[in-house]
Amino acid sequence: MTARSPHHGTPATVHPVPYHAQWASPELVEAIVGGTLEAAGDPLWRAYGAESPEEYAWWSWRLCGVACLRMALEYWRGSAPTAMELARECLAAGAYVRREDGLDGLIYAPFASYAEERWGLKAVARPHLPLTELRRLIEAGQLALLSVHPSIRELAPAPERRGGHLVLAVGADEDALVFHNPSGFKGRSQEFVSVGWSDLERFYAGRGVVLGPGAGRPER
Repeated sequence: MTARSPHHGTPATVHPVPYHAQWASPELVEAIVGGTLEAAGDPLWRAYGAESPEEYAWWSWRLCGVACLRMALEYWRGSAPTAMELARECLAAGAYVRREDGLDGLIYAPFASYAEERWGLKAVARPHLPLTELRRLIEAGQLALLSVHPSIRELAPAPERRGGHLVLAVGADEDALVFHNPSGFKGRSQEFVSVGWSDLERFYAGRGVVLGPGAGRPER
């Protein structure tokens, strides 16, 4: 799909990827992130595949990468498992490491191997992924999980660091990157968010995972 750049009239490549938030109710993300609603109070927690509201609440804060994978799977394969199904498989694959005090991950190399072996996608871990490559990758039909600071949802003028959160790049033109943000706010920063390249630099950690449709092998 192409869209017209509002700045220079140049064609933009924007893939029509379905959106998933990292919480079960996209419209409640702002309340959950802002602390006015406990994640366990999300009425759709069962749709996440969790066994309890408490399990859902613990994992939902940590599954931005799984949300991105669900979007890619739905785009290329037409459906995706629940977030918790994918989280458990990522644990088994070493893409997450559960510790007493939290969770390590998403760990890019084992995640990329899992995405290829389990889902037949083309997946490449990129510990160094310059912004200058992204438009070419998107135009070639690929998507990319990108490490950004979560305050990109409100274009914070001075984020405390780069990275810490994953978004899915779904489009690009000469002026901006277009992405889905699993922790974005409904109606403002969730779907098809366009951020100029110069603004993106202050949030982007320069790494990610590039995904392609691959050979389309059936899942096990």
